[in-house]
Amino acid sequence: MCGIGTDWIAAGRNAAAEEDTTVTSPRNDPPTQALIIFVKNPQLGKVKTRLAKTMGDAAALDAYLQMLSHVRAVAQQVDAHRAVYYSDYIDEADAWPRPQFSKYMQAPGDIGDKMRLAIEDMYHQGYARVVLVGSDLLDLQVQHLEEAFRALHFQDFVVGPAIDGGYYLIGMQEMASTIFANKAWSTDRVLESTLQDIRQLAKTVHLLRPLSDIDEEKDWLDALARHQARET
Repeated sequence: MCGIGTDWIAAGRNAAAEEDTTVTSPRNDPPTQALIIFVKNPQLGKVKTRLAKTMGDAAALDAYLQMLSHVRAVAQQVDAHRAVYYSDYIDEADAWPRPQFSKYMQAPGDIGDKMRLAIEDMYHQGYARVVLVGSDLLDLQVQHLEEAFRALHFQDFVVGPAIDGGYYLIGMQEMASTIFANKAWSTDRVLESTLQDIRQLAKTVHLLRPLSDIDEEKDWLDALARHQARET
């Protein structure tokens, strides 16, 4: 997928699949795992700016609100501590209600700094496994998140590749700050570079199904058509 050799990835994936049948559901226990959702505060003219170039600010905002609604509905079905990290300010009156969701501010810095510090925060709070997911998604399903957490019982990392060469999800059994360093964010090299870092750490990784991040109008229209087909 990313041109760095896949035998080590496939081995990790196969091991997780073989072990998967032995996992018991933790739904009756307090959550030992944390799900971080990164969101942008939905403000006209400040979200999905690449969509807005062809769709207009109002349509881009509406599209992002639909993405947020979808990711929120999916996250609510997962047995985990759910932590929403806001880009600009914590909104207590929005559609992410407490106590279903805890609310935090994203840290300063680039997206790597923001993700690293959010994951560190969850580990400092005592969670055993942490998964972070973005909100520019309409194809995300609950099984993707459940698979991610199951994989972390057996693999060091889990990554959800984005079709554009980045990733929409990342999780780990323990903190590994180096995988967020020295990345050309928002390029098609992010996934490949991240997998190379994991390999250099001599760690295992489970890859989820690739999904489409929504950046361009075509991405949105294609994702919306798939979403509507699933709903019918």
